[in-house]
Amino acid sequence: MDTKSQIVGTGGQKGLLPRFRRNRKLKLIAKNYDLYLMLLPVLLFYLIFRYVPMYGIQIAFRDYNPGLGFLKSPWVGWEHFERFFSSFRFSRMIVNTVMINVYQIIFQFPLPIIFAIIVNEVRRKRFKAFVLNTTYIPHFLSTVVVVALISTVTNPEYGVINQLIEYFGGEPIRFLEESSWFKPVYVGSGIWQNMGWSSLIYLGALAGIDPVLYEAAQVDGASKLQQIFRITIPCIMPTVMIMLILKIGGIMDLGVDKVLLMQNDLNIYSSDVIPVYVYRTGVREGDFSYAAAIDLFNNIINFLMLLSANRISKKLSGSSLW
Repeated sequence: MDTKSQIVGTGGQKGLLPRFRRNRKLKLIAKNYDLYLMLLPVLLFYLIFRYVPMYGIQIAFRDYNPGLGFLKSPWVGWEHFERFFSSFRFSRMIVNTVMINVYQIIFQFPLPIIFAIIVNEVRRKRFKAFVLNTTYIPHFLSTVVVVALISTVTNPEYGVINQLIEYFGGEPIRFLEESSWFKPVYVGSGIWQNMGWSSLIYLGALAGIDPVLYEAAQVDGASKLQQIFRITIPCIMPTVMIMLILKIGGIMDLGVDKVLLMQNDLNIYSSDVIPVYVYRTGVREGDFSYAAAIDLFNNIINFLMLLSANRISKKLSGSSLW
């Protein structure tokens, strides 16, 4: 009879079982203390910069005055939320924010997967390295530089795109001055900027596929296309689903800096999104409580979308975050 059985065997010693397990865990932690010390900075980062600031969420329900502080500022309840919901910009901002993210999921999300599969099939190492380095570079460019490039390329007078349009007999298009073109330009530039960098995680997943599977498929006479659809895609599908869940969980998030730099009075109807409105209201106008209420609403929607996407993915594909 082992030690655990002896502890459980006597009725008076049943309470020793949790203590026995706890001692085993403590010994395991003490044995691998160096690994836990490496984990400590990450835990402290999230504790200090993610969880402690949640104390300030209460200003969304107060008429916050920096001079009075959090607790002494008057409580107003749902006033800021009602103000936002009744705003004439509410429906427009919701539609713009969601639609841009939906376009990104439809057009921007699949391309890194396709690109990673294509690059993975390249056998010339120098050419492969050249392609990867070329596609990674735009990700490291400053947003200011990216928007400046967009403005130059789409310029109606000397932009490359409009010159091509005129060459084929078309009329110049003012891409950044027309609301109908804001979303395509934003999403299209995002594809160019992030496709190479986003493909890294899929290249890592592809590297983990057992080569024996491809060898067996070749023996059975499977073509390269059949190998991709029967082996490659199913093997990386869990990674794809996890990334898709995270993307859906950020359905209300956008890069404030890029939208802000591309936004002007002529395209405001399509570029008016919630994150930029939060920035303008909170940072520029100093209406901290109202901005906090809008951002809290935004994050609640994201959280609910994350839970829904995770649950649906778990039922349909078996892949989930938890």
